[in-house]
Amino acid sequence: MRAYPGYPSPQIGAYITRDESRARYDGKAEFYIGKVEMVCNVGTYLDSPFHRYANGPDLSRIPLESIAGLDGLVLDGTPTENRSISIDCNQSDLSGRAVLVRTGWDKRWGTDRYWELGPYLSDPTIDLLLRGKVALVGVDFWNIDDVENLSRPAHTRFLAANVPIVEHLANLESLPRKGFKFYAVPPPIVKGASFPVRAYAELEQ
Repeated sequence: MRAYPGYPSPQIGAYITRDESRARYDGKAEFYIGKVEMVCNVGTYLDSPFHRYANGPDLSRIPLESIAGLDGLVLDGTPTENRSISIDCNQSDLSGRAVLVRTGWDKRWGTDRYWELGPYLSDPTIDLLLRGKVALVGVDFWNIDDVENLSRPAHTRFLAANVPIVEHLANLESLPRKGFKFYAVPPPIVKGASFPVRAYAELEQ
């Protein structure tokens, strides 16, 4: 799997193979003991406030209720000529929700085109989401910010407000606009800044 540009890809393999393990159990059992070495910004991952701020909550201090079982809201975003995304919604719809921005950029995953300069949230969109007191923001592209803007305003402002960010979401076209619960739970790692998650939605019956 490709990691964030410039970062190494994960290395996944055996720490102890099945053959190597047999002697440990006198030939009566065998086990595979795996090993993973990776940069944590890979695949679909969640950014904690600690990712941006040394004194912000790390992955071990994000309340579970702020990343699991959230009322979800999908908002469609179409990039403008400068690639920024604006969204159209009522501020009253946002409070306490996981807002997932759907652009279709995820269809490029697995190709070099995925890593081209992509969409990002405009300043008015960031303003609206923060005023609306969202609980979490997720996007189906590779950086919520304009990667050419080194001040990273979206990360800076959302994480200052303790709003976790999920990047590289996929398959948002399968979700309704409302009527689902969203989950993006990483391991509670002390001094963990970001970590891959199995992001999923639970549709209401």
